[in-house]
Amino acid sequence: MEHISSDTAHALHGVAATRTLETAAASGLPAHCLMQRAGAASARLALALAPHARHIWIACGSGNNGGDGLEAAALLHQSGRNVSVTWLGQPGSAPADARAAWQRAVAAGVVFAPGPPADLGPRDLCIDALLGIGLSAACARPPGPALRALLDQLHTSAAALLAVDIPSGLDADTGQYAPGFAPDSPRPGPCHTLSLLTLKPGLFTAQGRDACGSIWFDDLGCGAQAPAPSALLGIDGRKPHAGTRGAARHASHKGSFGDVAVIGGEGLAARGMGMTGAAFLAAGAAVFGGAGRVMVALLDEGLTLAPPWPELMLRRIDALRLPDLTVVCGCGGGEAVRAVLPGVLAQAARLVLDADGLNAIAGDRALAAALRARASAGQATVLTPHPLEAARLLQTTTTQVQADRLAAAQALADRHLCTVVLKGSGSVIATPGKRTIINPTGNARLATAGTGDVLAGLMGARLAQGLAPHHAASDAVYTHGAAADRWPTHLALTASALATALQ
Repeated sequence: MEHISSDTAHALHGVAATRTLETAAASGLPAHCLMQRAGAASARLALALAPHARHIWIACGSGNNGGDGLEAAALLHQSGRNVSVTWLGQPGSAPADARAAWQRAVAAGVVFAPGPPADLGPRDLCIDALLGIGLSAACARPPGPALRALLDQLHTSAAALLAVDIPSGLDADTGQYAPGFAPDSPRPGPCHTLSLLTLKPGLFTAQGRDACGSIWFDDLGCGAQAPAPSALLGIDGRKPHAGTRGAARHASHKGSFGDVAVIGGEGLAARGMGMTGAAFLAAGAAVFGGAGRVMVALLDEGLTLAPPWPELMLRRIDALRLPDLTVVCGCGGGEAVRAVLPGVLAQAARLVLDADGLNAIAGDRALAAALRARASAGQATVLTPHPLEAARLLQTTTTQVQADRLAAAQALADRHLCTVVLKGSGSVIATPGKRTIINPTGNARLATAGTGDVLAGLMGARLAQGLAPHHAASDAVYTHGAAADRWPTHLALTASALATALQ
């Protein structure tokens, strides 16, 4: 059994691949063996998480996920723990494996009850074995009264919660709750999830990260049979890039680490909304992310602002040698960015397109065609939309984007022939012909103005340093989130402070 952290890359498999593996593994084992292994793994983790629990309450569904819970109940009872089970199934209609698990639980003397003990408290443990991966957010019915009551008790209990395979109601492929299954508020007690056979994408993106809490994994002895993954958790299977040049050659010079030009920062005169700070934040992140030289071309060239960091060099847009540069375009660009985009798309050797640059593409077919043409010209491109920007690019709604974040990111990548970073909880990185990546780092501290500009600038630094777009994107997203994860709890995270923390 392994505790999943952000330090190691992991293979992710969707429901279809997991079902295929489950069928293949069960065919080579004695009857009920795989369920017994799942129950044993659940019992071991329950004892490790709550070794002094006064009571362990297990809510079991009528299917095989409930069977896993019943197997765990028998083992926990045999180990001397005070266990009770609420089972929604019936022996006559239960699947064969689950019926056998019920028989073992009854034989072991497990207590069956209609609900949790009245005095279940913070020292105790609840186990969610109601539904597992047998539910899709797209086609599930709202829970009936009996199931709803158990879900409410699991969601509101102060006891620790262990979900077997996946929290009930969460779609294992997308990380979205099915209608009617999401809790009304955060649990008062801690959450844990034990993923069985495979790690699923939905554990790590959208609502999955909050729902699952700490995640554990047990392949039930079947890891060698796992199919090729559908996605990866981490940085493209590699270590983070040494952006601060710790391993660089002594004979390096500033040109060895690439030149970044940030184009953005619409001035007050355009719409009464000054956004120069966004461009400077991106540029600062490029500096602290290890770029050799960083230039800033503000879209209001009448401004004579002093850069917040003296390392930044101001330039007129027409003075930039775009074919030699990595360009970060759109940060605080407003409507003014539209006028410079044709030249940037045609000439920039490497491009990170963010914010208003994305909005301009979404509303202009000619610009969209120019974006696609960059691939055939061998020019590297990364798009960094948040869900609303992604919805504009796909001509759909934010709800539809969030309903399947992996599919939305891949659709954008395939449509525009470039790398796409769909930002959000569990940011998704997609590139045509590459395996999708879900980023494991970051937290709610990043939900503040300017952190997206910092990410775009860091991504520009990684491209300038020679990383291919897919790896540059995944590395930058990982590093950006990891900085937030290390943030002191007593300090507010601001975008400018985050930029300087990248060094």
